[in-house]
Amino acid sequence: MPEKSECDPHTESGATDCVAAAKEEALFGRLRGLPSVLIAFSGGTDSAYLAWAASLILGDRALAVTALSASFSGYDRQRAIDFASEMHLNHEFIESREFENPLYVANDSSRCYHCKTELFEKLAQLSSDRGFAAVAYGVNADDLSDFRPGHRAASEHNVLAPLLEANLTKSEIRHLSRSAGLSAWDRPASPCLSSRVPYGTPVTHENLSRIERAESVLRELGFRQFRVRFHGDLARIEIDLRELPRALEATTARAIREGVKRSGFTETIIDPKGYRQGSLNAALSTDRVSSEDHGRA
Repeated sequence: MPEKSECDPHTESGATDCVAAAKEEALFGRLRGLPSVLIAFSGGTDSAYLAWAASLILGDRALAVTALSASFSGYDRQRAIDFASEMHLNHEFIESREFENPLYVANDSSRCYHCKTELFEKLAQLSSDRGFAAVAYGVNADDLSDFRPGHRAASEHNVLAPLLEANLTKSEIRHLSRSAGLSAWDRPASPCLSSRVPYGTPVTHENLSRIERAESVLRELGFRQFRVRFHGDLARIEIDLRELPRALEATTARAIREGVKRSGFTETIIDPKGYRQGSLNAALSTDRVSSEDHGRA
């Protein structure tokens, strides 16, 4: 077990540490109550923390599983491999075939639901075949404030949400991950590549490949938090406001446009509003979004 740091409830920062520590102990207690668990593991901060905690508590009775498809970038795949190796996790890959579902490819507001349904069905089958008692994923308390149709799929398949049960927020997960020495503690959010495509525009292997190549250009230029939003032949680039001034410098902006053009786009716009998580969800009207898919319902 990691050594617990002392928290002082009489100071603001100490009180915050105490709350996070109490929630972590609640998470550990929940995991101790499971005979075994299979973790949906993408390599992002939340699933990495959950996979680490499950491995810490359950040892070989925890298995981290990463689903591979065209919507999961090669960069994120390598991050998952690296973290699993660093933490000595039991880790496996499975193939996810959401692109065989025309409802997923059509890319309406339920796309994520269809994707997670495919994932959880595959994990349930693996869990049954291997004799695991439960399947869990890394949704956190903050996620319920956004549009999350995947959470409905998890509920339908009895997938556990231990971070949510412990009421852990994103900032608390980052804090606890850093305290535990996890390299994933400050990873930028990185949802699937399909999330870059506006609802109503079909998701295809070709489109996602263009997005992945374009995002590799930004990464090679040293940018950390960004999205390449797909609009046909136009790439709209959102970059974190703290990094945006460098992106708008003439030399860097030219390098971005040239690199993105080589990725298969004919036109590039650097969005002056900067990066906004879930910005494409703003196009959804309330009558198109089921209340079951929204955390504030």
